[in-house]
Amino acid sequence: MTAPAPFAIGPDTRRVRVRVSGAVQGVGMRPFVHRLATDCGLAGFVRNGADGVTIEVEGARVAAFLARLGAEAPPLARIDRLAVEAIDEVAGEGEAAGFAILESLDGPVATRIPADAATCAACLDELFDPASRFFGYPFVNCTHCGPRYTITRRLPYDRPQTSMVGFPMCPACARDYADPANRRFHAEPIACPACGPRLTHDVATIAAAVRAGRIVALKGIGGFHLVCDATNEATVAELRRRKARDAKPFAVMVANAASVPFVAQATAAEIMLATDHARPIVVMAKNREEADPLAASVAPRLTRIGVMLAYAPVHHLLFAALADGPLAGHDAQAPNPIALVATSANPGGEPLVVDDADAARRLGGIADLIVGHDRPIAIRADDSVVQVIAGAPAFLRRARGYVPEPIELAEDGPSVLALGAHLKATVTVTRGREAFVSQHVGDLDTAETVRFWRETIAHLTAIVGVTPERVICDLHPDYRSSQLAEAFGAPTLRVQHHAAHVAAIAAEHGLSGPQIGLALDGHGLGADGGAWGGEMLLVDGADFRRLGHLEPLALPGGDRAAREPWRMGVAALHALGRGAEAGRFFAGRPLAGPLASRLAAGAETITTTSLGRLFDAAAALIGVADAQAYEGQAAMELEALVERPVALDGGFAIDAGVLSFRPLLGRLVAERPDVRAGAALFHGTLIEGLADWAAAGAAAAGLDRVLLGGGCLMNRVLAEGLVEALGRRGLIPVLARRLPPNDGGLSLGQAAIGMTMTRRTMQERAGVSDTADRLDG
Repeated sequence: MTAPAPFAIGPDTRRVRVRVSGAVQGVGMRPFVHRLATDCGLAGFVRNGADGVTIEVEGARVAAFLARLGAEAPPLARIDRLAVEAIDEVAGEGEAAGFAILESLDGPVATRIPADAATCAACLDELFDPASRFFGYPFVNCTHCGPRYTITRRLPYDRPQTSMVGFPMCPACARDYADPANRRFHAEPIACPACGPRLTHDVATIAAAVRAGRIVALKGIGGFHLVCDATNEATVAELRRRKARDAKPFAVMVANAASVPFVAQATAAEIMLATDHARPIVVMAKNREEADPLAASVAPRLTRIGVMLAYAPVHHLLFAALADGPLAGHDAQAPNPIALVATSANPGGEPLVVDDADAARRLGGIADLIVGHDRPIAIRADDSVVQVIAGAPAFLRRARGYVPEPIELAEDGPSVLALGAHLKATVTVTRGREAFVSQHVGDLDTAETVRFWRETIAHLTAIVGVTPERVICDLHPDYRSSQLAEAFGAPTLRVQHHAAHVAAIAAEHGLSGPQIGLALDGHGLGADGGAWGGEMLLVDGADFRRLGHLEPLALPGGDRAAREPWRMGVAALHALGRGAEAGRFFAGRPLAGPLASRLAAGAETITTTSLGRLFDAAAALIGVADAQAYEGQAAMELEALVERPVALDGGFAIDAGVLSFRPLLGRLVAERPDVRAGAALFHGTLIEGLADWAAAGAAAAGLDRVLLGGGCLMNRVLAEGLVEALGRRGLIPVLARRLPPNDGGLSLGQAAIGMTMTRRTMQERAGVSDTADRLDG
């Protein structure tokens, strides 16, 4: 945010015009300005426009008004810039004229809507106040809270453009909506029991189903949750069976911050993150086993659990009902031992269910009770997932509560549409120097998810108000996003996967010029056609150079190796010259011996530099996992075993930019340490090897900053270890903070590269020579 500078105006200035841009509509900005101007004794007006909010104020206390404008803005406002200019006093509009809220002006869209926000304290008070007309109403909201992005179809953010258009306001709501002194002034989702949406089942029925061990599909802000008692092992196991989700952890919802200790050991930073207005899922340490009330099936073989606080009125009502106390006067902030599984309601591999009729069709075999409501969801949004790494928030999934807040880029540029990858897809649309990254879409393996991906593109471009000049996609021809790129009717640019990972980190931190980056993930098509995933790159705008990579390992079975870590274990044994031991090492895998023979005969020719596959090899050799039911399971279970990383002396080697962990793998095979010792040794050696490798590359390039991207940086032990190890070497580590480091943030890097390439094309057309290497090959 650019704060106003009262000292920039003269001491005798009595009238100024202020232009406010950012997320400043639908957040109570105009009534706030009205109250502030009145408090300062100023005349003038405020109005919404396509580019934000315009204010004119006149009087003796203009400077005081400007000083308070940014400092006291409404909680959901996100002010990017305040432009202040002195203007001549207008005859007849002195202090006696008062202050007015004028009608909005139309024009090209340059503002934005805020993200969805958790129920505020004032609305919670009304929810449990029998004297309030909102008592017990599961859709109470105001300008400080409630749905925004998920109910908005297009800008401007007015009720007719939202899914509230079908609910005419009753006289009481209309009075609140029109009263500048009311906190519901122009609260577009305003509603009450007399005029607003309704649940298909009452809260008492939902609570009774949960108590009885049943599974409930509950429609919320961005879609349906599957909800059940998180302490009931039989129910949680049944939910896994019905959803065909064998082991991937479920998130847990508790009533409030005071209730977190019942299920987890949270740090102060994690509690602060959990109580943010976005109310994300926050990954935190489980309670000790003897004090853990959660069913074992909630997060099997993991030591950390995703916890979120109730954020919608219906959630608060449900926790109140399950607490068995009276609804009237219920204290929504008091400790409450109830814990619920609250996981995305979708059959395996499909997007989140948002429509009541669709829920009946797709969730009928999973949920015992389906609870919908008649307020349509304009665009679905999963819960965001975050963790604290090196003392600051880091995303695992970015969606509800944060989208569509833009990321400010280092410079303006042409509008582009970046399509992301195939897994964990997001899309990015740029406008000027703003990059709007969509909510998490998911894996583009099903027709339903591809349809959602298309809906997201249409919705995001509509609310941003742009027509992209170029479409950016991944270099891999088999990614669904790449295959569909031509369908958007704009010139297409294909960008190398790992360069985009590094570019995403640079873009979110506003970095320009040459950058050293480590791209550490599971897979991506390399510029040489190979399978990359452990890369050291020098990225400079739209250009990149591969400085080094991990020593290649065989990738037996291709994509199957990512699902069956034992295959990578066999590949590691082969690399160590011990392939003949594969049958004994993996006695439960009849194909291990024959696969080793194929490798020895040269019949398996595909190799990979992927750090993700190295994690799989280690997990298999240590005995943690030889197969996985979800992506990253082996690595997550390996991480969960680490108490303190320990580096093996001589456990790695660096030769001409190639980093080899063959000595480490040899020790794991020769000594067969127990799983905890093996996990600690693997992580510690990995951290030191990567840090030495990065330091050598940075020194050769004359740089002191290392960007860390790729899905492996979701591993907290690895990420924090690298931050510390690079710091010891005098380097500045830079992690993803505002987006996930995995493919969920890839579209931002694609967009940043695409904008640079588009600018370059425009310069070439203007006759500017350019001989740099291109990312599109």
